[in-house]
Amino acid sequence: MELVFIQDMMKVEDTSNTLRVLIATDCHLGYMEKDEIRRFDSFQAFEEICSIAEQKQVDFLLLGGDLFHENKPSRSTLVKTIEILRRYCLNDNPVQFQVVSDQTMNFQNIFGHVNYEDPHFNVGLPVFTIHGNHDDPAGVDNLSAIDILSTCNLVNYFGKMVLGGSGVGQITLYPILIRKGTTSLALYGLGNIRDERLNRMFQVHHKLVSIGCLDNLLEDSVSIIGLNHLIPQTPHAVQWMRPQAQEGCPVSDWFNILVLHQNRIKTNPKNAINEHFLPRFLDFIVWGHEHECLIDPQEVAGMGFHITQPGSSVATSLIDGEAKPKHVLLLEIKGSQYRPTKIPLKSVRPFEYAEVVLKDEADIDPNDQASVLEHLDKIVREVRNLIEKSRKASVSRSELKLPLVRIKVDYSGFSTINPQRFGQKYVGKVANPQDILIFTKAAKKRQSIEDKIDDSERLRPEELNQQNIEALVAESNLKMEILPVNDLDIALHDFVNKDDKMAFYSCLQYNLDETRNKLNTEADKLKIEEEDIILKVGECMEERVKERSLHSKGNMRITSSLQNLQVTRNYGAVRKRP
Repeated sequence: MELVFIQDMMKVEDTSNTLRVLIATDCHLGYMEKDEIRRFDSFQAFEEICSIAEQKQVDFLLLGGDLFHENKPSRSTLVKTIEILRRYCLNDNPVQFQVVSDQTMNFQNIFGHVNYEDPHFNVGLPVFTIHGNHDDPAGVDNLSAIDILSTCNLVNYFGKMVLGGSGVGQITLYPILIRKGTTSLALYGLGNIRDERLNRMFQVHHKLVSIGCLDNLLEDSVSIIGLNHLIPQTPHAVQWMRPQAQEGCPVSDWFNILVLHQNRIKTNPKNAINEHFLPRFLDFIVWGHEHECLIDPQEVAGMGFHITQPGSSVATSLIDGEAKPKHVLLLEIKGSQYRPTKIPLKSVRPFEYAEVVLKDEADIDPNDQASVLEHLDKIVREVRNLIEKSRKASVSRSELKLPLVRIKVDYSGFSTINPQRFGQKYVGKVANPQDILIFTKAAKKRQSIEDKIDDSERLRPEELNQQNIEALVAESNLKMEILPVNDLDIALHDFVNKDDKMAFYSCLQYNLDETRNKLNTEADKLKIEEEDIILKVGECMEERVKERSLHSKGNMRITSSLQNLQVTRNYGAVRKRP
């Protein structure tokens, strides 16, 4: 489908056929909530987003993941979030679109329908959201903080996939089919999945499946006609369910949007999602997780769809990408055409970023620290003056915020100074006096793990990065006994970042169950004597470790069969105890 950027499409008489969507990603509610100065920044930005949605009279608000900054947000964060959603989403404004798909497949909760259809709530601004890597499901019941908002009927949580273990697995994407007048929208959502795993899943053959579209409309109810396999191919990991072509309802009538939350930077191709993995029938992609604001839709060569990357609404990393102006996107859709309008966020705290290489400054003496301090002071003053000028030129605000200032200093050949001591003179003048300066050195031939990650990688505020773990294990030549490296990576991530105390137990239990199943399968074919069981268990677990190692780094080492056998013997001895 060829997309056209239209200028005169939205006329007053066409509003009944025009779907208006406000798009934002990475709100990170609760970020810096313990900081006296910056604790309300994320909430003020989110409230402005909801206010824009109200002013523009959009049909719904679409969020691209990481609504919360923490996997277990504090009670204070939850209360503030619910207050904002309740203030802007619950009202008597009529909802002018219909969800015509099987909603039990779209919304994975006990209610199984879009929130504005609940007769006990007056929802005037529907919110649709997926989860990100900061607020993804965890724990025994696989729940996210967004599930709390969904249960409160404040948001429509979609794109939640259930994947067991660490194998490739399989997911099926059911679109939310939305109709407003003559405009039909198929909204796909894919909540965050570990990038390396999703990368492998996308490289397995895709399978397109068609679902019945609207047949009869009786009192706002919809019947789904069933499934029709369009391309019955080889085994697949990702299924895309598509509206079925019918008389008066061709597939080309549907405008297809995908919302996902994954790495997009190509520093490590195995830990990112390539745009070319996505199916060509898509028309528009909302890409979350990357915090740099690249909101103008960009066409992907040879794919036929456009991508918007709204970025974060609050600066969570003091780097160059976060210093760019923050925006949200108003997307107006009519038929197969759309018009994007970027809207700047005015409540965002001012942030200026600068870089300086001390050895390139002629007026600095490496042996005179006073001259270094004087030069850095001069740069900070210039940055603050630049912020003040931009403030005066912008629209007046009810509350002027202290700016964020970050100076990246290459101190090769110089000695560092204490950043905290340097920032004392700027207390009350900038929002981050303690970390205005960050010192770096020019890259050497042999870089450390941290140096290998450029600023584009630091743009994602992840406490535990899969790439870092794998590199650390490889560099330290660590041996992983019995349990596959990938499984332990996931368990460690869940234990540290999500406070999942059952993570390692679940990891062990899964591997034991998988080994038992494999052993039982082989026992049906071969007659295994009782004295051979322990040896066979060792062989099965060693084989599984080798299979998993094929998906890991090439230099990951697997323990010897003798070590595996010794552990399985110990396990067998434990099993025999009364």
